[in-house]
Amino acid sequence: MAAETARALQPSLVVLEDCDLVAEDRDFGDAGRPLLFDTLDGLSEDADVAFVLTTNRADVLEPALAQRPGRVDLAIEIPLPDREGRLKLFTLYSEKLEFSLECLEDAADATEGITASFAKEAIRRAVVNAAAEGRTALDADLVTAVAELMSDQDQLTAKLLASATEWPQEDLDADPEGLDEGLEPNADEHPLR
Repeated sequence: MAAETARALQPSLVVLEDCDLVAEDRDFGDAGRPLLFDTLDGLSEDADVAFVLTTNRADVLEPALAQRPGRVDLAIEIPLPDREGRLKLFTLYSEKLEFSLECLEDAADATEGITASFAKEAIRRAVVNAAAEGRTALDADLVTAVAELMSDQDQLTAKLLASATEWPQEDLDADPEGLDEGLEPNADEHPLR
């Protein structure tokens, strides 16, 4: 379908985000030929169509993507933004807001290793939290939003990378959603023990 639409609108550019979802290495499952190949192979050589594929998981892509000449002509890695890049992102996403330059610089300093979407979410969260209180966003709102997101990110990363034996017992027993309500606790049945 995408190939037919792109051909009808040529010259055209097709952007496929998270292409790993449709071009995963065949060794990871028995799905057969990756879906992406049907799309790419659905165009003749004279078609004036370019594809831009994005992924955060190049390591799981089907190797045949790179091995067949003409299928992928150029691969570019876009690294995480450095401090200057983070400052530009915070400045861009807060363009019509009144955060001070000092606050934006502090946010850039405090967020090493983040993506552009993190910066956008920090600004969004600061604005939403302020709006919930019936006011415009202030520097303190951005400071709080960045701190919360960095804390959430650190906690999730720690849990994903830690082995079950390293997790605090209270985290293993916690049931914040009440999902285990009415169930008898049984240590042998806990999936992380």
